[in-house]
Amino acid sequence: MLDTSVVVELIRRGEFRTGSISIFTVIETLRGVDPDKRIRVKNLMEKAFKVIGLDNRVLETYCEIYWSLRRRGELIPDVDLLIAATAMAYNLTLETKDRHFQRLKPLGLKVKFL
Repeated sequence: MLDTSVVVELIRRGEFRTGSISIFTVIETLRGVDPDKRIRVKNLMEKAFKVIGLDNRVLETYCEIYWSLRRRGELIPDVDLLIAATAMAYNLTLETKDRHFQRLKPLGLKVKFL
């Protein structure tokens, strides 16, 4: 599964790649796109990637990792926790450029840093 940091880099480079992404990656990516191009980029993302939405598996996983990180005082941004929870709930490896996902490896996140 690709994190937002990877998807944005692909778009900037004009590169094509398939795979899975979280609905939250779609949201994060589109908020930074010029409104005149937003629909086109959204359509391209939906054609290129399997978009995984928010469901009970993701929600329950999010709550588990949130509380674990909160107890340790190591929270990361909520949207990144939701992306990680999506990967964990669907047993996918998260490809990212963001090092703070390292904190989630002990909780079961499979992560590949690019």
